[in-house]
Amino acid sequence: MQAIRPLLFVLASAVLFGLSVPLAKVLVADVPPVSLAGLLYFGAFLGLSVLGFAGVRSTGKKIVLDKKEMPWLALVVLFGGVLGPVFLMVGLSQVSGFAASLFLNLEGMATALVASAIFREFTGRRFWVALCCMTVAGLLLSWSSGGSGFSPVGPIFIVLAMVFWGLDNNFTRKITSMEPVTIARVKCFFAGVINLGIGFLLGAKLALGSSLLFAVVVGTFSYGISLVVCVRALRAGGAGRTGAFFSVAPFVGAVSSVLILKESVGWNLLPAFVLMAAGAWLIINEKHAHWHHHGGMYHAHEHLHDDKHQHGHPTG
Repeated sequence: MQAIRPLLFVLASAVLFGLSVPLAKVLVADVPPVSLAGLLYFGAFLGLSVLGFAGVRSTGKKIVLDKKEMPWLALVVLFGGVLGPVFLMVGLSQVSGFAASLFLNLEGMATALVASAIFREFTGRRFWVALCCMTVAGLLLSWSSGGSGFSPVGPIFIVLAMVFWGLDNNFTRKITSMEPVTIARVKCFFAGVINLGIGFLLGAKLALGSSLLFAVVVGTFSYGISLVVCVRALRAGGAGRTGAFFSVAPFVGAVSSVLILKESVGWNLLPAFVLMAAGAWLIINEKHAHWHHHGGMYHAHEHLHDDKHQHGHPTG
């Protein structure tokens, strides 16, 4: 049972996070995208805070942020907390929940590309094959099976969201003085406040009702609690296994979109599903791998010690 528990943790986290896309798709019909992003992240902050007060922490690191790392935290809030979720919600309003869920696989790809281009990290052959698979899958997902042909606007917004989260993941690695859950809590708080403020300035009016409450609940469970459960799985099962099993989240979102939203699966979606799955499998099996969890955000950077990686790892 002890060996199964980490698997149960990560699968629970993946299911909670995967459900966020079809549920947000339901909400975006009633709540403006910017305001919805704010509500989801405010809910994530509540979930993380409740678990934090209950004593659930990921490491023993201190809570006070090193002043030298404040610019990195500001970039994490901007790209991961504001731009990423807003672009995702805008894109989600224009594509199916099935397609949007599969596009989430591109976050790992974007993270690796940023790490390679900016931070000069190694990317192996499997990564480039995975990039080709996911690019073709993205083109298939951009094709409307309803007869309107190529519809790139929604997918472009979602791809940009994944790029912003890729930047966020790399910037988060620069913050070493705070534990991951605390970083996520800070990001979610400011993201919630900023996005709700922007929504208010754009004229959004949020009436206290079921949609508002539902958005906060979705953020609490799919982003906040899901993150902490994922961290628990990471501590118990290691980064490799956790990342592998959490990669099912986009596919949980795709399947649940069909069940919850009653979406039809066109000729282009099944091959896109297969290509995305192949790309995800190749990235997982890449020796230099990245995996990520969004809402709050936890980043694990897995690698081998070779001529490109010569350093020690903290034990705390």
